[in-house]
Amino acid sequence: MDESSVVGAVEKRLFIDGKWVEATRGATFDVVDPSTGEVLCAVADASPADGRAALEAAVAAQPDFARTSPRERADMLTTAYELLIERADELALLMTLEMGKPLPEARGEIAYAAEFFRHFAGEAVRIDGGYQTAPAGNARFLITRQPVGPCLLITPWNFPMAMGTRKLGPAIAAGCTSVIKPAHQTPLSMLALMGILAEAGVPAGAVNCVTAMDANGVMEPLIRSGLARKLSFTGSTRVGRILLEQCAEKVLRTSLELGGNAPFIVFEDADLDEAVTGAIAAKMRNMGEACTAANRIFVHASVIDEFGRRLAERMGALTVGRGTEPGVNVGPLIDEAGRDKVRSLVADAVGRGATVLTGGVVPEHNRGYFYPPTVLTGVPREAAMADQEIFGPVAPLTPFSTEEEVVRAANDTEYGLVAYVFTNDLRRALRVAESIETGMVGLNQGVVSNPAAPFGGVKQSGLGREGGAVGIDEFLETKYIGIAVGD
Repeated sequence: MDESSVVGAVEKRLFIDGKWVEATRGATFDVVDPSTGEVLCAVADASPADGRAALEAAVAAQPDFARTSPRERADMLTTAYELLIERADELALLMTLEMGKPLPEARGEIAYAAEFFRHFAGEAVRIDGGYQTAPAGNARFLITRQPVGPCLLITPWNFPMAMGTRKLGPAIAAGCTSVIKPAHQTPLSMLALMGILAEAGVPAGAVNCVTAMDANGVMEPLIRSGLARKLSFTGSTRVGRILLEQCAEKVLRTSLELGGNAPFIVFEDADLDEAVTGAIAAKMRNMGEACTAANRIFVHASVIDEFGRRLAERMGALTVGRGTEPGVNVGPLIDEAGRDKVRSLVADAVGRGATVLTGGVVPEHNRGYFYPPTVLTGVPREAAMADQEIFGPVAPLTPFSTEEEVVRAANDTEYGLVAYVFTNDLRRALRVAESIETGMVGLNQGVVSNPAAPFGGVKQSGLGREGGAVGIDEFLETKYIGIAVGD
């Protein structure tokens, strides 16, 4: 496939009320290929007025969309699923060009993204309620579920298609209209998805998309407008706190999937090959640019040397390069600021006594934002990366001696998204899984994300759940109707 034709095939305008429209005054911003630093194209840069127009379209479409049958909405999602699978190759290339991940990973994300539509197509026809007799016997309770109403959806750059379908799937299934704003670094995947949803029969105004550099300038007025009834956001905890404050003014229902600081724990009885494989999956997915990435790797002192040797050997053998090239395992980071952050965190850890087992030196590339797969051992608890998301291909190893010690260390963070535990002791596995303060735990596996499972965290990693049978609940209100029947 030709890269320029794949980029050229995508609409670069705003998608409002079923139409592609220019931004106010024709404003645009550039989309950059992180593997080269070169501009791929320019897309529409929405103004607050454009955002308002998109939300007003969603509000106007809400009554009719809420009245569509569950089967109609399920069919829309099923058709969209089929179109995503059918066009996976070109969509994967588009994603690799704007975000950097290797093509095999991008294809995997398209399949993952499509699965949210298939999953929520099933949930659309399973929205239930209830009927019961009042305790006094003189009335009946009718419980029904209704769509929340117009939603604001904000997605990040690291999974530019899947984070969109994870929000749009349940919104459409529940009968909610929406305005979605993708990250400015990766708008093309979402713009491509808008075309697919329109082709799948989603009516005008039910889904709208605004692309913008000034996210706060466009979205804050919409949050405060009183027209929207829900916000769903995936991104940093810092921004999530700001959005939560903005939502409080109009008491918007919120779903927040925020930052992580995932502990990855390897006990002395673990299968080390299995643990190393799990660590690579948990650390290197998306070049480490994931909220679920293993951020603090705790390894029992009796096996840390051997574990470190095996992990460094595997990590050091990974091929770094442009994601479109055959055999590449690790693409670039999203931008220069992201790479500078990783470099600074590694320098801090080394300065505090950590040892580099592999990587740690930025390659002498003339362009692109590459950072090599890196393994550090002996990373002290006071290192900056113990409290910050690394968001890069760096695996920091810290030794521990007892179960109590490592559980305490794992919980010593404001975050609580996911944890990974490797042990062959069933009792220990259950004790630790129940003791760790996270919304998800991977036992002897390095990947937990699944459209059929509830994804989300505790503490400052967010509110609510996405995916699973409960994912659609975030987009539904419960209404109780009391019916008098006499004595």
